[in-house]
Amino acid sequence: MANVVNSIVWLIILILVSFWIAGICAGFYIIVHPLSVCLPPLTSLAELLLSGIQFPHYCADKMMSGGSLG
Repeated sequence: MANVVNSIVWLIILILVSFWIAGICAGFYIIVHPLSVCLPPLTSLAELLLSGIQFPHYCADKMMSGGSLG
């Protein structure tokens, strides 16, 4: 039963939170990624934004496996 509850929680996070985070990160990533070639310190920011873009995939994977939030 815990796996079903965890899957539902991850589904809620996927729908309500992760798509918004990914959308915001994508907009900034489009700007920052080309600039990271000229300004190397922006590379770490670009990698962080890429992680934000991939957050829906992480949520969907946790939802399908029934993984806990911890």
